[in-house]
Amino acid sequence: MSAPAARARELFPEGLLLIATQNPGKRREIVALLADLPIAVLSPSALDQPLPPVSEDGLTYEANARAKADSACRATGLAVLADDSGLEVLGLGGAPGVHSARFAGPDATDAENNAQLLARLAGAPATARRARFVCTAVLLLPSGLARVTTGVVEGRIAEAERGGHGFGYDPLFFYPPFGCTFGEASDADKESVSHRGAALRAMAAEIGSLLAVRSDSGSC
Repeated sequence: MSAPAARARELFPEGLLLIATQNPGKRREIVALLADLPIAVLSPSALDQPLPPVSEDGLTYEANARAKADSACRATGLAVLADDSGLEVLGLGGAPGVHSARFAGPDATDAENNAQLLARLAGAPATARRARFVCTAVLLLPSGLARVTTGVVEGRIAEAERGGHGFGYDPLFFYPPFGCTFGEASDADKESVSHRGAALRAMAAEIGSLLAVRSDSGSC
């Protein structure tokens, strides 16, 4: 067994990393971005029991991601990667922010959230439509060791949905360097610049460092 693989099994019980999200779009992105690591990525659907529900009522993306990671770590004893992300629109004072997933209500669909955003920005000038996606990822090991990374991508809100790729607000998020929305971009192109891609590439580097030099403390 190689040194990185041996350290992976020391730090990550059973060589597994649990992705604490029920969002299939997020899971696909995370699995792809962590594919080169000597760790098996595990989806919550592979567990014998569902993960306990977590109230995502934190004031920051990090607080929500930490809450999800801590709950899943305690429930399973596995290393956990969780994230929280949101869309921040200049003309809405940074809203919807941490409330992005429920902008149109507690059980809102992507279509309902997008419709709410368009309604709130109806007639708004171009400057008010400036926006950014933000993602914070939290890795929590059973030892208690934690790592936090953040990614940001800047763009603006289009006047109508465009494209059928991605999820969430992707069809409304226009990215000037591409000349299209994330909903029109390919998965590979989007991941190369996205907020989640940036946060997870940074996290992959953090995990790589952990596998090179072990550093334990505490317990979950």
